[in-house]
Amino acid sequence: MSGYLIRLRAGGSGWLHRLLYCSGASRSSGASVVAIDNKIEQAMDLVKSHLMYAVREEVEVLKEQIKELIEKNSQLEQENTLLKTLASPEQLAQFQAQLQTGSPPSSSQSQGTTQQPAQPASQGSGPSA
Repeated sequence: MSGYLIRLRAGGSGWLHRLLYCSGASRSSGASVVAIDNKIEQAMDLVKSHLMYAVREEVEVLKEQIKELIEKNSQLEQENTLLKTLASPEQLAQFQAQLQTGSPPSSSQSQGTTQQPAQPASQGSGPSA
């Protein structure tokens, strides 16, 4: 984006000078060309500063989102580790099979395994409390 602004600044007001010169404007209008050039440069600087401010704000928002996502990822990894330790080998094998086939767990499978994880989960929550 800054390359675009530099290109505008480098050749932005030259076209106006050529237009005034080619249209037969006198040398006395040279001061007005310089004034217009200065106004254009000031406007471009203003646009650049507004863009930089907006980009800085967006960077801060994104940094905060990254921080939150890293925390969430860490929490989920801990939860995943805990669930792996509490799951029976049969449940882990069933889960691996589902991952390979890409099929979601069926209602009969989840009903059949609902009672088993409840016991280890209550045991797991005791030491952590």
